[in-house]
Amino acid sequence: MGSFGLPSSVFGLFSYFTIVGNFDLPSSVFGLFSYICINMSTKKYLIIIGGPTASGKTSLAIQLAQHYDVPILSADSRQFYREMNIGTAKPTASELEAAQHHFINNLSIEDNYSVGDYEVDALARLDKIYQNNDIALMVGGSGLFIKAVCEGLDKFPEVPVSYRNDLHALMIQQGIEALQEELEKSDPEYYRIVDLNNPHRLIRALGVCRVSGQPFSSFWQQNKIKRSFEPIYILNTMDREMLYQRINTRVDQMIAQGLVEEAKSLYPQKGLAALNTVGYSELFDYFDELTSLEKAIELIKRNSRRYAKRQMTWLRRNPEWQAFPPASEKEILLFINEKMKTVANS
Repeated sequence: MGSFGLPSSVFGLFSYFTIVGNFDLPSSVFGLFSYICINMSTKKYLIIIGGPTASGKTSLAIQLAQHYDVPILSADSRQFYREMNIGTAKPTASELEAAQHHFINNLSIEDNYSVGDYEVDALARLDKIYQNNDIALMVGGSGLFIKAVCEGLDKFPEVPVSYRNDLHALMIQQGIEALQEELEKSDPEYYRIVDLNNPHRLIRALGVCRVSGQPFSSFWQQNKIKRSFEPIYILNTMDREMLYQRINTRVDQMIAQGLVEEAKSLYPQKGLAALNTVGYSELFDYFDELTSLEKAIELIKRNSRRYAKRQMTWLRRNPEWQAFPPASEKEILLFINEKMKTVANS
C-alpha cells in the first residue's frame, strides 16, 4: 500500500481507477504522477464499517479489504468466542479466506475479556498494520468497542464488588427484567441503547448509578482522545422493513444450519456471561421447558430486531457516521478518497 492510500501495485492502481470509474484524475502520465505526489502523506486512516446486524457489513468489509489490500479487525464482541459460531453470524470459511481477519475466534467463552482489553489489543494490532500500511479496516456492530478504539473509554467511578454482587443476586432472584426496570428508571438514555439482554452491561451501568447517584450516561466523556489515525466512519443502512426481513431470514437460516444443536452443546455453560445473548438465551429457555421451540425462534427474531434498533441508536450518537444504502461501493470509495484528501491537506 502506498502512503497516499491507494493500492501499491500497478494492477491494484488500475483496479482502483476502474472501480471508481469517473473519478476526477489528471489525464497525462505526468499529471497522474503529480497527483500521487501531492497526495502522499504519513497520515494513517482507520475505515470503520458499522451498522446493525444483518445489514451486509461483512460483504462490504471484504470488498474494501481486497481493494486496499489490508486485513480486517472485527469489532463484533460476540464473534470473539470460538465456541459460538452459528448464532453470532460469523464470516463463513470462504469469507475468512477472502480477507485476513483479526479478533474472530480469538477467545473462549470462559475467558474474561472486557472492552478495555479490546481497546489495548486492537490499538496494538493497528500499530503493527500501520508499519506497512496507511489504511486499516474495522467492521462490526458493537458501538462501545468501536468507540473505545477511536475515542478511548469513559472514566467511571470505582464500583465496590459488593455492589456488583448485590445486583447479580437481584438478577438471580428476580430475573434480568429486574435489572432492566431499574436501569430504565435510573438512566433512560442508556436504557434506550444498551443491549438489554446483556447482564454484564446492565450490572456495570447500575453499579455506577448506585455508587454515584447519577446516571451512567452522565459520565460519557466530552473530550475524545486524539488517536494517531483518522477514523472514517461508514454506516450501512437500509429500509427498516428490508432489514427486519433480512434478520428474520437469517434466523431461519441459522436454525437450518444447526443453531439449536450448537446451543444445546453450550447449555451446560449457560451461566457464562458470553452466552447471555440473543440466539442462545432464548433456546436455553426452550431446553428448560419454559417455552416451545417455535416460540423461542420467534423470540430470537424479535430480540434480534430490537438489538438492531439499539445498535443504530448507539451509532447515530456520533454525527461523523456517513450513511450509505446497499450497493453503494462506488460511492463509498469516492467518499473515503475525498475524506483522506481533506485530512491530508488539513
